Amino acid sequence: MTQVLKLLVQRIALGLLLLFLVSVVIFLGIEALPGDTAQAILGQSATPVALANLREALGLNLPPLTRYGNWLWGLLHGDLGNSLTNGRPIGPSIARRLGNTLFLASAAAMIAVPLALILGIIAARFAGRWPDKIISAVTLTTVSLPEFVAGYFVIYILTQLFPVFQPVSMVLPGMGFWAKLQAVALPVIVLVLVVLAHMMRMTRAAILNVMESAYIETAELKGLSPMRIIWRHAFPNAIAPIVQVVVLNLAYLVVGVVVVEVVFSYNALGQYLIDHVTKRDLPVVQAVGMIFATAYISLNILADVLAILANPRLRHPK
Repeated sequence: MTQVLKLLVQRIALGLLLLFLVSVVIFLGIEALPGDTAQAILGQSATPVALANLREALGLNLPPLTRYGNWLWGLLHGDLGNSLTNGRPIGPSIARRLGNTLFLASAAAMIAVPLALILGIIAARFAGRWPDKIISAVTLTTVSLPEFVAGYFVIYILTQLFPVFQPVSMVLPGMGFWAKLQAVALPVIVLVLVVLAHMMRMTRAAILNVMESAYIETAELKGLSPMRIIWRHAFPNAIAPIVQVVVLNLAYLVVGVVVVEVVFSYNALGQYLIDHVTKRDLPVVQAVGMIFATAYISLNILADVLAILANPRLRHPK
């Protein structure tokens, strides 16, 4: 077994262990929520007999360990269970909203990633000078704003001062690609502002670190232009940490959109989660939580693997 394969197996094993631990935390967190699910479904006027019958029908009278085992067994077989509020299977409802979440995250990534790389290269090229200072100041300011503040600020600017977009982002079945892009423009802008600084600063730092190498000095002595040195020599050798931070931010774009979706009333997985937390629909909350955890942990494993493949020193650790 090669060293790379060993590292890959270790990352996957760690990811599976983390997923198991997350499933335990999610289940215990749901159990700790105040209130009675049966009471929330039937209302305050429900009789004790009706409440007892519903708890038995939903399996809420079983011991917590038994309910956790049944839930985990269903997850392993692709069964997310049924919603307590309407009795329908959770899988199809989540699939529709997950597609909307992935569309929003993909649209934000297509803008944020190339923009962050370009700004990072420009900042490294003019390190310590006014372009670097302006780029750093602007990106750090945007990333310092909480998501809901940035969201309402964008709404005010682009729907009130300059009425270009609608404040509510709604993607409906049958909408064309460009119509969807226009519908998600505002949340995409907010997500780009949130993730841009981290990727830009990592790109800048990685390039500046490589620029201190001896072969960069040799390229400078040959008379190559600074931008050519960065593109041809520094950037390819700084790609490992850049790729890793890009993938980590992609993970955030998938699982960290809950606040943004709520602000813009976007009909996706985050909004779906919040709606069913208020209804105390435990199977839905558990299922969405596990989907978010699986996406985040999987993308973190992908970031580690890409960093290993892109860096010879990581492929052959001592």
